[in-house]
Amino acid sequence: MASVLAKRAPRRLSWRMDHLARARCVIETEIEGLQRMSGRLDGNFVEAVGLLKHTLDHRGKVIVIGVGKSGNIGHKIAATFNSTGATAVVLDSQNALHGDLGLLSDGDAVLALSYSGETRELLDLLPFIKRFEVKVIALTGKPGSTLSRLSEVTLDTSVEREACPLNLAPTSSSTAMLAMGDALAMVLLEARGFTEEDFARYHPGGSLGRALLTRVSDIMRSDTALPTAGEEADVFAALDAMNRARAGACLILDADGRLAGIFTHGDFARSFRKDPLLGDKPVAALMTRRPVTVRADALAVEVLRTIGENRIDDIVVLDEAGKPVGLIDTQDLARLRIV
Repeated sequence: MASVLAKRAPRRLSWRMDHLARARCVIETEIEGLQRMSGRLDGNFVEAVGLLKHTLDHRGKVIVIGVGKSGNIGHKIAATFNSTGATAVVLDSQNALHGDLGLLSDGDAVLALSYSGETRELLDLLPFIKRFEVKVIALTGKPGSTLSRLSEVTLDTSVEREACPLNLAPTSSSTAMLAMGDALAMVLLEARGFTEEDFARYHPGGSLGRALLTRVSDIMRSDTALPTAGEEADVFAALDAMNRARAGACLILDADGRLAGIFTHGDFARSFRKDPLLGDKPVAALMTRRPVTVRADALAVEVLRTIGENRIDDIVVLDEAGKPVGLIDTQDLARLRIV
């Protein structure tokens, strides 16, 4: 039995390597398709963005239509538009002929998705759509197709081949269409001056939304929860202040109550290795001078950026006059679900 298993093991390993090689081939094929599409971008894309911006500026909306895999991609594109403040609605091509055309209004823009550009359900619907005063933007792999001829703008999402080994299942083509939708949404976002605060309005339930809506003053440790010690204090006094406040750092203040530095558990641990008898030493000799700070009226998202850039666990909060009024510990961000 052992010999049989030994003979089978290399074969299983070979299968595994074949799977990995095939997966890489799929991804590389899709990357190549995206790179070619990127190189083909031209004035049509600029025109499409301008058309969409004009629609939204005049309180119109984006109607997204697609069938099959293109329909699935359309749902994601519409979701991305909505999350960035561009009102988008998915119109089911079958239900549209039975009342859902009521979603359309004069002044709307239509994103019509079909790789072949000859999808019958979509083409049957277009004449009824064109009765409205709308502009149609085609996302298709066939710029000379019927869909393209019936549209004001055509965005070419063609690929040389699908990542499918049979060159049949929509893979590279659907990825290209999705990427084109993302490009439209992101360029449109910038063109409309969409900000982080705007983004937060549409994402209030997530950690990013909370970070964008929450002020530093709302989450900082202050008053009795803020550990402080004077420059003349020793290490034991600073540690005692930290323990009472259950914090990982202590603000060191000068005689005028201004920030002189910060002393953290990390500072203590590093110094303790060198000198186990440092308890009676002045904390000012071991503190970190000019610590990273943030204003109390800043957004919590600024704290997230600062932590990432400086790789620190504690940030000192200052008021408008530059005096220390609080402390933010990364553990507080996790507890408040800011991260």
